[in-house]
Amino acid sequence: MRKVVVTNLVSLDGYVAGPGGDLSVMPIDHGFDQYNLERLRTADTILMGARSFGGMIGYWPHVLEDPSFSPAVQMDPSTAPIHAEIATRNHEARKVVVSDSLTPAHAEPWADSTTIVPRAEAHDTVRQLRAEDGADIVVFGSPTVWNDLLQAGLVDEVHLLVGPAMVGGGVAAFRDGTTARLRLTDHRRLDGSDLVLLSYAVDGPEE
Repeated sequence: MRKVVVTNLVSLDGYVAGPGGDLSVMPIDHGFDQYNLERLRTADTILMGARSFGGMIGYWPHVLEDPSFSPAVQMDPSTAPIHAEIATRNHEARKVVVSDSLTPAHAEPWADSTTIVPRAEAHDTVRQLRAEDGADIVVFGSPTVWNDLLQAGLVDEVHLLVGPAMVGGGVAAFRDGTTARLRLTDHRRLDGSDLVLLSYAVDGPEE
């Protein structure tokens, strides 16, 4: 059985996005991209919701064509290899999107590697994915999706990158009512970054 690994950037006051879903207020630095690349190197499937998918497909195909499309690369050209590898791995990975609204037409240019799953089928789909042979299934963003899977006992690890920002409101990392038994497996400050990694194994939903 392979693992479902959730990776999210979290503000110090517990949000994964600011008011109105604003990501620009989040404490993103180069450590964020570097750690996401680490996770992609251990995965062959990306699981996400419609909003996160829309953000990725509107950005990474452009970076694949030209890494300088990334504002981070424009600021520091030495980061181009990291962004180019992330773009390549995002392009090549199997994408599974939980959505009742998206259609295959929304998945271009990733249509050949993307499967859109209705919400009612999400649990069964993830159970099937976990039972397959292969590398990790990684979840970026998508708090609605992974909170639901966490409550259902379908998440194996939660990796939080906690950064030094208080955003004052927005999209909470954990929705009201989500419960689970977590066990700390790693904690460290990322090299050259202000982000602190907290990695947890999920022992199961609270009963």
